[in-house]
Amino acid sequence: MLLLISPDSVEEALECAKAAEHLDIVDVKKPDEGSLGANFPWVIREIRDVVPADKPVSATVGDVPYKPGTVAQAALGATVSGATYIKVGLYGCTTPGQAVDVMSAVVRAVKDHRPDALVVASGYADAHRIGCVSPLALPDIARRSGSDAAMLDTAIKDGTRLFDHVPPDVCAEFVRLAHASGLLAALAGSVRKEDLGALTRIGTDIVGVRGAVCEGGDRDAGRIQPRMVAAFRAEMDRHARESEATAGVAS
Repeated sequence: MLLLISPDSVEEALECAKAAEHLDIVDVKKPDEGSLGANFPWVIREIRDVVPADKPVSATVGDVPYKPGTVAQAALGATVSGATYIKVGLYGCTTPGQAVDVMSAVVRAVKDHRPDALVVASGYADAHRIGCVSPLALPDIARRSGSDAAMLDTAIKDGTRLFDHVPPDVCAEFVRLAHASGLLAALAGSVRKEDLGALTRIGTDIVGVRGAVCEGGDRDAGRIQPRMVAAFRAEMDRHARESEATAGVAS
């Protein structure tokens, strides 16, 4: 399981760089513009410059409307700015068809410029609260559009968490559907250490966090702390070892 950390500024990215050995992907977003709020192109570039070269940079392009051309241009901008994971929050897509339209346009824009970039179709565990496509539709949307990964986050940051809206058994089905389509499965949404056992068991490929590694557990007022990143990774590794040991006994 890969660990994705989301700083909201170059200063926080420097804190991530101090903990680079404990994380896998640095994700650029702007939380005050939404769950998957897009940051500025120059911020993506600056973060790419301060993060170790062997750590890929991810960038969100926003909680987007159903405007395929607009979103494709935004995704290309993130790619040109140095991101190799491009995440699109399908906030304004109310049907799978609309979501496929948006993601297909993004895939073409991104892959024409950088074929090795990874495109992530991102939906919301609390989709029922905002009226967008349902969580279990995401893997098929990603497959049909040629995306590389399907992701779930939470749209409304009000203290509720991933498993409050999509319990572990439904997340397991999300992961299964993604893997059956040859996709990576990413899960986020106020994930905490105590969620890591379930996330490991269901085979999650990427776990995304912010609040869990911020001072006081506060994604808005708190700042990312390298020691908390290290502690979170240690807990991930512990669960991975336990899962491997259990699999070994079972075999």
